[in-house]
Amino acid sequence: MANSSSITHFLLLPLPGTRQLQLLHFCLFLAIYLAALLGNGLIISTIAWDHHLHTPMYFFLLNLALLDLGSISTTVPKSMDNSLRDTRDISYAGCAAQVFFFLFFISAEFSLLTIMSYNRYVAICRPLHYETLLSNRVCLHIAAAAWASGVLNALLHTANTFSLPLCQGNALHQFFCEVPQILKLSCSTSYLRELSLVVASACLFFVCFVLIVVSYVQIFRAVLRIPSQQGCHKAFSTCLPHLAVVSLFLSTGSIAYLKPPSLSSPSLDLVVSVLYSVVPPALNPLIYSLRNQELKDALCKLIPSCFQKQ
Repeated sequence: MANSSSITHFLLLPLPGTRQLQLLHFCLFLAIYLAALLGNGLIISTIAWDHHLHTPMYFFLLNLALLDLGSISTTVPKSMDNSLRDTRDISYAGCAAQVFFFLFFISAEFSLLTIMSYNRYVAICRPLHYETLLSNRVCLHIAAAAWASGVLNALLHTANTFSLPLCQGNALHQFFCEVPQILKLSCSTSYLRELSLVVASACLFFVCFVLIVVSYVQIFRAVLRIPSQQGCHKAFSTCLPHLAVVSLFLSTGSIAYLKPPSLSSPSLDLVVSVLYSVVPPALNPLIYSLRNQELKDALCKLIPSCFQKQ
């Protein structure tokens, strides 16, 4: 039995036994990672380059793209590296850093998704007050608050988790360092302190989700009063995918962090973790941004200008 002071590294989820399956895992994660890098990178470059996109909506989209890049870069590259080198190791410090940065990015992202739903609500339901309610100063402050909330949440969970005595070995049944998996290694009742923090965070996320739903309900009510069927269809086709991604993010994250240990299994944990940690950063560029005609027009102008400079 090992305690936390003697643990120098953790062992992540064993990768598929044959070399061919390990390479398949590497190629699959590489394709998803490159798609996330390309999609989010194009969004960041386009919004930064085109001054016509320097509005609150695109400012929040740029922040979302940065958070998506950060969250997927925290987990996927290490898993791909382990697949190539046929190893399971991650250092104790590397595991702590992975927990901190992953929690930081996903916490800040959910706060930002709540802000973005409010932005849509103001734009559609209170357009005459838009510039007052969402001035440049206000946008900077609430975006900073979203990032700060992510730092605070990540600090609390990381400090509590890695202060626990660990005596159930060092094997984590996950492809990255995840708080619920580390709690399974604890041999002390003090893990209940971290569990209470997890429940408190889940409650805050649920409140954010309720605010998102309330915002979209108000948007739908306003849109249904629009006589144009094309306008209604456009609003619904934009808002419903957003709600679907947020619901996927929250439901799978809640299952990962709140399900009882008796329902845990390596295959279920793996599927759930991929759905809330890998899929949203790859899908968000398509759902939130690249379906936007104004952004696509700016992107079409950016790419030729880049080639002309070369």
